Amino acid sequence: MEEISLHILDLAQNSIKAEASLIKIYVVEDVNKNVLSFTIEDNGCGMSEEFLKTVENPFATTRTTRKVGLGIPLTKQACLDADGSFKITSKENEGTCLTAVFTYNHIDRQPLGDMKSTILILITQNISIDFIYTHTYNDKQFVLDTREIREAINPLPLDNPDIYEWLSEFLSENYKEIYN
Repeated sequence: MEEISLHILDLAQNSIKAEASLIKIYVVEDVNKNVLSFTIEDNGCGMSEEFLKTVENPFATTRTTRKVGLGIPLTKQACLDADGSFKITSKENEGTCLTAVFTYNHIDRQPLGDMKSTILILITQNISIDFIYTHTYNDKQFVLDTREIREAINPLPLDNPDIYEWLSEFLSENYKEIYN
Protein backbone atom coordinates (compact mmCIF):
# COMPACT_ATOMS: atom_id res chain seq x y z
CA MET A 1 0.00 0.00 0.00
CA GLU A 2 1.37 3.34 -1.04
CA GLU A 3 -1.11 5.70 0.60
CA ILE A 4 -2.33 6.05 4.17
CA SER A 5 -5.95 6.14 2.97
CA LEU A 6 -5.51 2.59 1.66
CA HIS A 7 -4.21 1.44 5.05
CA ILE A 8 -7.33 3.00 6.61
CA LEU A 9 -9.57 1.24 4.10
CA ASP A 10 -7.90 -2.12 4.76
CA LEU A 11 -8.00 -1.76 8.53
CA ALA A 12 -11.63 -0.60 8.51
CA GLN A 13 -12.39 -3.78 6.55
CA ASN A 14 -11.01 -5.69 9.55
CA SER A 15 -13.58 -3.89 11.72
CA ILE A 16 -16.32 -4.83 9.28
CA LYS A 17 -15.23 -8.48 9.35
CA ALA A 18 -15.26 -8.27 13.16
CA GLU A 19 -18.99 -7.48 12.86
CA ALA A 20 -18.73 -3.94 14.18
CA SER A 21 -21.92 -1.91 14.07
CA LEU A 22 -20.05 1.36 14.72
CA ILE A 23 -16.66 2.31 13.32
CA LYS A 24 -15.00 5.58 14.28
CA ILE A 25 -12.20 6.91 12.08
CA TYR A 26 -10.16 9.89 13.20
CA VAL A 27 -7.56 11.54 10.95
CA VAL A 28 -5.42 14.28 12.47
CA GLU A 29 -2.97 16.40 10.50
CA ASP A 30 -1.11 18.76 12.79
CA VAL A 31 1.54 20.49 10.71
CA ASN A 32 2.69 22.62 13.65
CA LYS A 33 3.40 19.52 15.75
CA ASN A 34 4.72 17.69 12.66
CA VAL A 35 2.29 14.79 13.16
CA LEU A 36 -0.15 12.92 10.98
CA SER A 37 -2.14 10.23 12.74
CA PHE A 38 -5.19 8.10 12.37
CA THR A 39 -7.21 6.08 14.81
CA ILE A 40 -9.80 3.44 14.04
CA GLU A 41 -12.11 2.33 16.86
CA ASP A 42 -14.79 -0.30 16.55
CA ASN A 43 -17.30 -2.15 18.68
CA GLY A 44 -16.70 -5.47 16.90
CA CYS A 45 -15.95 -8.85 18.41
CA GLY A 46 -12.44 -7.85 19.51
CA MET A 47 -9.47 -10.17 19.86
CA SER A 48 -8.30 -12.54 22.53
CA GLU A 49 -5.17 -11.56 24.45
CA GLU A 50 -3.34 -14.46 22.81
CA PHE A 51 -4.24 -13.38 19.26
CA LEU A 52 -3.56 -9.70 20.04
CA LYS A 53 0.03 -10.66 20.95
CA THR A 54 0.53 -12.13 17.46
CA VAL A 55 -1.54 -9.75 15.32
CA GLU A 56 1.47 -7.72 14.15
CA ASN A 57 2.99 -10.87 12.65
CA PRO A 58 2.09 -11.21 8.93
CA PHE A 59 1.48 -14.93 9.42
CA ALA A 60 -1.19 -14.34 12.06
CA THR A 61 -4.66 -14.15 10.53
CA THR A 62 -8.18 -15.27 11.21
CA ARG A 63 -8.82 -15.73 7.50
CA THR A 64 -9.39 -19.17 6.11
CA THR A 65 -8.87 -18.13 2.47
CA ARG A 66 -5.17 -17.32 2.89
CA LYS A 67 -2.46 -17.79 5.47
CA VAL A 68 -1.22 -14.21 5.77
CA GLY A 69 -2.69 -10.97 7.10
CA LEU A 70 -0.61 -8.03 5.93
CA GLY A 71 -2.75 -5.00 6.78
CA ILE A 72 -1.59 -4.49 10.35
CA PRO A 73 2.10 -5.34 9.76
CA LEU A 74 2.30 -3.09 6.68
CA THR A 75 0.67 -0.21 8.52
CA LYS A 76 3.02 -0.60 11.47
CA GLN A 77 6.04 -0.66 9.14
CA ALA A 78 4.81 2.47 7.33
CA CYS A 79 4.60 4.24 10.71
CA LEU A 80 8.07 3.13 11.76
CA ASP A 81 9.53 4.11 8.37
CA ALA A 82 8.30 7.67 9.05
CA ASP A 83 9.66 7.78 12.63
CA GLY A 84 6.15 7.23 13.98
CA SER A 85 4.47 4.72 16.24
CA PHE A 86 1.77 2.10 16.15
CA LYS A 87 -0.52 0.81 18.88
CA ILE A 88 -3.39 -1.65 18.91
CA THR A 89 -5.60 -2.61 21.82
CA SER A 90 -8.53 -4.99 21.87
CA LYS A 91 -10.90 -6.79 24.19
CA GLU A 92 -13.02 -9.74 23.24
CA ASN A 93 -16.69 -8.85 22.82
CA GLU A 94 -15.90 -5.13 23.20
CA GLY A 95 -13.90 -4.03 20.17
CA THR A 96 -10.56 -2.85 18.91
CA CYS A 97 -8.70 0.47 18.78
CA LEU A 98 -5.74 1.04 16.51
CA THR A 99 -3.64 4.21 16.34
CA ALA A 100 -1.01 4.94 13.69
CA VAL A 101 1.26 7.97 14.02
CA PHE A 102 3.61 9.39 11.35
CA THR A 103 6.08 12.27 11.32
CA TYR A 104 4.27 14.69 9.02
CA ASN A 105 7.25 16.01 7.07
CA HIS A 106 9.29 12.79 7.05
CA ILE A 107 10.62 11.99 3.60
CA ASP A 108 9.41 8.38 3.92
CA ARG A 109 5.88 9.21 5.07
CA GLN A 110 3.36 7.97 2.58
CA PRO A 111 0.91 10.55 1.23
CA LEU A 112 -2.48 10.64 2.91
CA GLY A 113 -4.16 9.77 -0.39
CA ASP A 114 -7.80 9.92 -1.37
CA MET A 115 -9.69 9.95 1.92
CA LYS A 116 -12.86 11.11 0.19
CA SER A 117 -13.06 7.91 -1.88
CA THR A 118 -12.07 5.77 1.10
CA ILE A 119 -14.89 7.14 3.24
CA LEU A 120 -17.43 7.00 0.40
CA ILE A 121 -16.58 3.35 -0.29
CA LEU A 122 -16.80 2.37 3.37
CA ILE A 123 -20.16 4.08 3.91
CA THR A 124 -21.93 3.16 0.67
CA GLN A 125 -20.70 -0.45 0.56
CA ASN A 126 -21.58 -1.14 4.21
CA ILE A 127 -24.94 0.57 4.70
CA SER A 128 -25.84 -1.44 7.80
CA ILE A 129 -22.81 -0.10 9.68
CA ASP A 130 -22.58 3.35 11.25
CA PHE A 131 -19.43 5.40 10.70
CA ILE A 132 -18.17 8.49 12.44
CA TYR A 133 -15.41 10.14 10.46
CA THR A 134 -13.56 13.07 11.99
CA HIS A 135 -10.85 14.88 10.06
CA THR A 136 -8.74 17.55 11.71
CA TYR A 137 -6.23 19.77 9.94
CA ASN A 138 -4.38 22.01 12.40
CA ASP A 139 -7.18 23.91 14.18
CA LYS A 140 -9.99 23.10 11.70
CA GLN A 141 -12.18 20.02 11.88
CA PHE A 142 -15.24 18.41 10.37
CA VAL A 143 -17.28 15.38 11.38
CA LEU A 144 -19.43 13.06 9.31
CA ASP A 145 -21.76 10.83 11.35
CA THR A 146 -23.91 8.37 9.40
CA ARG A 147 -26.35 8.10 12.30
CA GLU A 148 -27.28 11.76 11.82
CA ILE A 149 -27.44 11.35 8.06
CA ARG A 150 -29.69 8.28 8.34
CA GLU A 151 -32.09 10.23 10.51
CA ALA A 152 -32.22 13.08 8.01
CA ILE A 153 -32.67 10.95 4.88
CA ASN A 154 -34.99 8.25 6.24
CA PRO A 155 -36.26 6.14 4.46
CA LEU A 156 -33.56 6.46 1.76
CA PRO A 157 -30.55 4.15 2.15
CA LEU A 158 -26.97 5.42 2.28
CA ASP A 159 -26.20 3.77 -1.06
CA ASN A 160 -28.91 5.74 -2.90
CA PRO A 161 -27.27 7.57 -5.86
CA ASP A 162 -28.56 10.96 -4.68
CA ILE A 163 -27.22 10.35 -1.19
CA TYR A 164 -23.87 9.23 -2.65
CA GLU A 165 -23.68 12.51 -4.59
CA TRP A 166 -24.57 14.51 -1.48
CA LEU A 167 -21.93 12.67 0.60
CA SER A 168 -19.33 13.30 -2.10
CA GLU A 169 -20.15 17.03 -2.16
CA PHE A 170 -20.22 17.21 1.65
CA LEU A 171 -16.74 15.70 1.87
CA SER A 172 -15.34 17.89 -0.94
CA GLU A 173 -16.70 21.08 0.62
CA ASN A 174 -15.41 20.20 4.07
CA TYR A 175 -11.94 19.30 2.79
CA LYS A 176 -11.78 22.64 0.97
CA GLU A 177 -12.82 24.41 4.15
CA ILE A 178 -10.25 22.80 6.46
CA TYR A 179 -7.36 22.99 3.98
CA ASN A 180 -7.92 26.65 2.99
